[in-house]
Amino acid sequence: MATRLLALVALLALMVGPTAAQDARTVLQAAAKNIGADTLKTIQISGTGWNAAVGQSYSPTEDWPKFDVTSYTKTIDFDAKFSREQITRRQGTYPPRGGGGTPIQGEQQLDFILNGNYAWNIQAKNPVPIVRGYLDGIPVAELRQLEIWLTPHGFLKAAMAPGANPTAVSWTPRGRRVTDVSFTVLGKYRVSGTINDQNLVEFVQTRVANPVFGDLLYEFRYGPYKDFGGVKFPTVIHHHQGDDRLNPGHNTLDIRVSNIQANVSVAALAVPDAVRAAAPPVRVESQKLADGVWFLGGGSHNSMLVEVRDFLAVVEAPLNEERSLAVIGEVHRLVPNKPIRYLVNTHHHFDHSGGLRTYVAEGATIVTHQANREFYEKVLFSPAPRTLQPDRLFALNPDVVRDAVFETLSQKYVLSDGTRTMDIYPMQGLGHVATMVLAYLPKEKILVSADLYSPPAPGTQPPAMPNPNMVTLNQNIQRLRLDVGQHVPIHGRVGTHDEFVKIVGKPATN
Repeated sequence: MATRLLALVALLALMVGPTAAQDARTVLQAAAKNIGADTLKTIQISGTGWNAAVGQSYSPTEDWPKFDVTSYTKTIDFDAKFSREQITRRQGTYPPRGGGGTPIQGEQQLDFILNGNYAWNIQAKNPVPIVRGYLDGIPVAELRQLEIWLTPHGFLKAAMAPGANPTAVSWTPRGRRVTDVSFTVLGKYRVSGTINDQNLVEFVQTRVANPVFGDLLYEFRYGPYKDFGGVKFPTVIHHHQGDDRLNPGHNTLDIRVSNIQANVSVAALAVPDAVRAAAPPVRVESQKLADGVWFLGGGSHNSMLVEVRDFLAVVEAPLNEERSLAVIGEVHRLVPNKPIRYLVNTHHHFDHSGGLRTYVAEGATIVTHQANREFYEKVLFSPAPRTLQPDRLFALNPDVVRDAVFETLSQKYVLSDGTRTMDIYPMQGLGHVATMVLAYLPKEKILVSADLYSPPAPGTQPPAMPNPNMVTLNQNIQRLRLDVGQHVPIHGRVGTHDEFVKIVGKPATN
């Protein structure tokens, strides 16, 4: 009787879980034949819809800011590992708040190229090397290769490629039979896809390294299929980056496909010399601004070091661990034998918070807007394993550094040891982000701001009109009655307040 009961329990478990291990190649071949992947060499996808700025949400409790895509074209040569994605977008009806270029004025053209192991963008007809992108955890060329194999036809091709060793398991969720196929691409990314009972690929996902999320969920969902001249392709492409169970930020792209051209002639763009040579080292160039205060530049994002009597404070930990380690090395070169006790974080956008974990591993307390704390604790400092790109904090023994320590603010916060003072203020009225803070040294008259104002590069003309972020920064300077001498931006060079006033205008007087 006990044996029969155990057998019944096992049978019930199989009915609600995997029903049988399948021969993966048979499943893949049937799907490839059904949608035309077995004869497909190249494809061009056209449509319209929307895309979003990943990691640039207005607040940590919102999704990525969206833009209206008026034209979308993606061309892929599977054998050559070549792709070109061209997007025309505008602000449209989406709220003009958040980062990533919000708000777009007029129309914006995006042109993303992959040729084998090289990736670049085209701006104003000129190639722009792209080594690390907004994810700052995975090389862009690697990411764009992955995206080829995450298309329905690319998924089937990659799964049947020599050495892929796919596995397949069939399920009957909600009474509908589907088969999950998994395999490894590029030697390290485990890709899984769902093939439904109509032999159609409806879901493909993997995980990629990201400094904020760790092993970031990266998935595509494919809607109803349509026959386009003998090749079946989904009429809806929906892309997620991030898990909505952790954070609302995850919707990345939604394209309504209007046309598919199969086996089109593709003239792969040659890799420009500038792209082949693009492997810029991470460098930090320091500039003394005042006694005990240094500007730490040398890259796309800056930081600032402030020395006080017994410790050090750094403003901003941008991009990733690689950048943060370089900055920390320069900090200790400039001021040996003092610990970095505080890291001031201006806002939660990924390119400004990607290095926070490195400073926590260093023993620093994070000073940030109180609205960021839950997001940082739940996502950035989650104890979940970081298998794709382990960082220092993940590798540390928990007895050494157990949890991130925060000092949060919703009004003026003063960091001082009696010899030097740094005032930190929350911004008001900003459309770029809800959680922005300013760092101000009253004695030195130095103001640090992120994404609001960058002094014009030497030899260039200042803008004829201030943008909304500059206007809001000016309003906050006046509201807080800050006596500013120097502007230290997180992007660009240090500038004087006189330069700023020439752009935004002098404050009104009674």
